[in-house]
Amino acid sequence: MNEHDKPGHKATTRLLRAGRPHRGWVNTPVTRASTYIFDSVQQWRDTRSRRDQERLVSYGARGTDSTHALEDALVELEGGYRAKAYPTGQAAIATVLLAYLKSGDHVLITDAVYEPVRRFCSEHLARLGIEYSYYLPDGSDLAARLRPNTRMIYAECPGSLAYEMMDLPAVAGLARAHDCWLAVDNTWGSGLLYRPLALGADISIIAATKYLGGHADVMMGVAVTNERAWAPLERATVDFGQTVGADDAYLVLRGMRSMPARMAVHGRSAMRVADWLQSRPEVARVLCPALPGDPSHALWRRDCHGTNGLLSIEFAPGIEDADVERVIDAFKLFGLGASWGGFESLAVPAYMLRARSVADWTGRGAVLRLHIGLEDPEDLIADLEQALAALRR
Repeated sequence: MNEHDKPGHKATTRLLRAGRPHRGWVNTPVTRASTYIFDSVQQWRDTRSRRDQERLVSYGARGTDSTHALEDALVELEGGYRAKAYPTGQAAIATVLLAYLKSGDHVLITDAVYEPVRRFCSEHLARLGIEYSYYLPDGSDLAARLRPNTRMIYAECPGSLAYEMMDLPAVAGLARAHDCWLAVDNTWGSGLLYRPLALGADISIIAATKYLGGHADVMMGVAVTNERAWAPLERATVDFGQTVGADDAYLVLRGMRSMPARMAVHGRSAMRVADWLQSRPEVARVLCPALPGDPSHALWRRDCHGTNGLLSIEFAPGIEDADVERVIDAFKLFGLGASWGGFESLAVPAYMLRARSVADWTGRGAVLRLHIGLEDPEDLIADLEQALAALRR
């Protein structure tokens, strides 16, 4: 089935109605609260005995009406069992890794992983006695890299910077056969374009800073799990003191309401810009799984429900990283800044020889990552055209 594999209303309609527990109000009111007052010792004791298994109001760090409404919408978006929110996407990733792994365990991590995760592994997983190693972005070498103590496969699909996809249902089957968890960074798809849980994953992580918030004004990460994986994440989230404020929860939930409309514009504009870039002599290829001819295109067609605003340019031979930096400095509309997924167009250099340790980027061109925002695509093309002139200068 398409439309998120669920009968009834379409995905966009369900998203507009998810996380609205209050009768009457279109938007769930912001609940700024820390302390909850109980009516009796018995109620207090009963709540504390049940709150690890049930979602009960007991203390602000464990959730308020605002965060619970966001969690409900995330579960609807991802088709999961329960959800948690974190101050950043990296906080969500770190909590997931530590929730399911202990000293002596081994985790396999995609070579296309979000780069800060590499430092977390080398500085923190290693310090805790947790082994880690990397596998090819398409997952083709996964089976050969499994160890007896492998307890998690960590994926990112499509991967950062070059957007490689893997056959996630096949990887899920491998994980189940090996009795290990499958966690997926789903920031690219954000639950709307891609649903890892429906494809067999146990945990789906999204940097809500990006498309869920959508307006470059809030920091947040979220994780949604299936029922089997919920208890370890719930306990780790509480024990690590991870929570988000009511105002941030409100902003992300508000952003989620318009995400389908925004994503459609991002996707259309990105394809228009990609078509133009493919005609340029400076460009060896445009990296995006939605483009025919991309190595991941068949998997994208099978598993995804559209595309977003991300494109990467692999330049022709002879264009070096320093040349790419000159292009960025010449932009007038594209901003140079971290993140993506907001309304604005952004550009950053992607140093692929540093970003990959298993996949061989030797001999390939310098890379520039673009996020195509909500500006008119013809204006963005004009900005690209004048910036590429810096190469000739």
